[in-house]
Amino acid sequence: MQEKAFSLNEVELLKFQPNRYPFLLIDRVTEVVPGKYAKGYKNLTNNEWWIPVHFLGDPNMPGCLQVEAMAQMLTVAILTTDGMEGKIVHVYKHAGTFHKEVRPGDRLDMEAEILSFRRGLCKGRVKGYIDGELACELESVIIIPEVFDQYKPKKRGEDD
Repeated sequence: MQEKAFSLNEVELLKFQPNRYPFLLIDRVTEVVPGKYAKGYKNLTNNEWWIPVHFLGDPNMPGCLQVEAMAQMLTVAILTTDGMEGKIVHVYKHAGTFHKEVRPGDRLDMEAEILSFRRGLCKGRVKGYIDGELACELESVIIIPEVFDQYKPKKRGEDD
């Protein structure tokens, strides 16, 4: 059965993304199919909290924040699935590549795709674009501990 795509405005997004200002790095989710993919964007302005320090006279979005923004979009694709709303998500592994600086005035369009999601372990890929040009990308493994821990082998002597 094909899931129906929907969008999330800035208020609806807060149900599926635990980060808040100043660390919520998604402005809008334009399309999400739970458990499959999520698309959305972050508008960058001169008012971002990191602009005064990264870098003076040559401001751009730090790579670690690009990774965080992309990871947040992947999290939306996961947490919109049935029974996942409000769950805590932890990073297991990230590998990012940066192709272009992301600057004030840019809109970072992100497309997150879930490659696999089993037993609380999600593998995904996210690409970030500026004006249609690839700016950054991320391969990620994310864990939902509440689900993942149910499948861990029990130690000897542990009760069921």
